[in-house]
Amino acid sequence: MKALLLSEYKKLEIADLPVPEPGPGDLLVRVAACGICGSDVHGYDGSSGRRIPPIVMGHEAAGIVAGVGASVKSFREGDRVTFDSTIYCGECAFCRSGEANLCDNRQVLGVSCGDYRRAGAFAEYVVLPSRIAYKLPDNLSFAEAALLEAVSVALHAVSLVPIAPRSSALVVGAGTIGLLVQQGLRVAGCSRVFVTDLDPTRLSLSEKLGATAVLPSGTELVKNVLQLTDGVGVDVVVEAVGNTPAIRTSIDCVRKGGSIVLVGNITPEVTIHLQKVVSRQIRLQGSCASCGEYPRAIDLMSRGEINVKPLISAIAPLTDGPRWFERLYSHEPNLMKVVLQPGATS
Repeated sequence: MKALLLSEYKKLEIADLPVPEPGPGDLLVRVAACGICGSDVHGYDGSSGRRIPPIVMGHEAAGIVAGVGASVKSFREGDRVTFDSTIYCGECAFCRSGEANLCDNRQVLGVSCGDYRRAGAFAEYVVLPSRIAYKLPDNLSFAEAALLEAVSVALHAVSLVPIAPRSSALVVGAGTIGLLVQQGLRVAGCSRVFVTDLDPTRLSLSEKLGATAVLPSGTELVKNVLQLTDGVGVDVVVEAVGNTPAIRTSIDCVRKGGSIVLVGNITPEVTIHLQKVVSRQIRLQGSCASCGEYPRAIDLMSRGEINVKPLISAIAPLTDGPRWFERLYSHEPNLMKVVLQPGATS
């Protein structure tokens, strides 16, 4: 099969690899579409430490079942499917308590980090446990379905804090996850959703997707948020960048007793003004991957309540993957989600 192989850092090549064999509880999926995640781009140069070459990356994907393991009963060849990026054991204490995203034996498709190596979906075929797969409705294209992983991550982040009908929220970062969080907050009943980013193009897209107000990042941001909230601050901040300035801004924009959900994960360490957090009783809540949100994400997308089409900048064949990775790595303006097509398209 053809696969996009990270053979060394900053070097991607189209390689011929064996078609993987499904185990008893596995599916063999012919990949139709796989999105390039920001974490893949960080893995491209080795900065994340979680894409140690050689590795086939890719975990935001959808396709057609091409083979089923002997013990699989709920899928058959020809089914249109998507799948979670998290491979959980189903047996540890966290899995048994319904927190599969915190599984003690957690693996992620397309990741190699020293502890494990799991081939991903930038390939014509991928093998995965049937328990992480979900059937797709006919009205969702494979390219759209490739964003279901990101939608589920956004929905999980929103689920971690209470959203009242008159809640106000600020989304820090209008990348793919931020724009999906924006929509997830609306679905959850948040009445006012403000979005901030450095990029005016992304803010324009946020506005088109229904943000109450879009606010350029900078020295006036906190002042503007306070003006919009009668000097109180927002009830909830969802931080989707993951660096010190963004998290400090989040702390300054949230009200006393408010909540900040931390989704962004660019820098391993940040520094914060601890006294502001403690004296104002602010809740800092980490959000890891997703945990059972796939069915809801599929339903919301299929009914048009979450719209991913405006987020897709390009759909390209797998063979163009090296070029698109380089463009994303160089921070080319106006690029959001790029979806690669390794194989099946219907």
